[in-house]
Amino acid sequence: MNSGNIMIVGVGGQGTLVASRLLGNLFVNAGMDVKMSEVHGMSQRGGSVVTYVRYGEKVYSPVISAGEADFIVAFEKIEAARYAECLKAEGTIIVNSREREPMSVTTGQAKYPHEILNEMADEGIDLDSFDALKLAREAGSDKAVNIVLMGRLSKYFNFPEEDWINALKNTVKPATYEINEKAFRLGRK
Repeated sequence: MNSGNIMIVGVGGQGTLVASRLLGNLFVNAGMDVKMSEVHGMSQRGGSVVTYVRYGEKVYSPVISAGEADFIVAFEKIEAARYAECLKAEGTIIVNSREREPMSVTTGQAKYPHEILNEMADEGIDLDSFDALKLAREAGSDKAVNIVLMGRLSKYFNFPEEDWINALKNTVKPATYEINEKAFRLGRK
């Protein structure tokens, strides 16, 4: 891809910002112009967070509008559904299938839509759904879900794996690199 738009969506504390920095590092190292923007809801209270990553020869705005995202990387099923309208017709949503109940569900004000991914697939949305938390735990940390998802996203690009690994090294803290590298490789499999 010469240019594109990626949205990373989740809730506060899941590592969406680290994931966007990894992508920014990757694209900048490839000589591309990159624009990123983050929108935080009540992120410190588990609210919705969305990060826009746009890359190409020249990018003028960081915002991705409805129908413009090539990829949406969703850390949770509800967030995948919330932002699905932003996906291009030929785009893909990479989604962690593990459920994380929002405050409205835990307080009993709403019910969790367990079948939401099936409904999205029935609408023709291309989904790459898998249990990223399971792979993060296999790597050694629940916190590595974000890097597992980046590993899965990497399969859709022609960058050599080593370029991704270098971007990872430049993004995560040295103390967490080994777990994150394992998480990335598990997601990429």
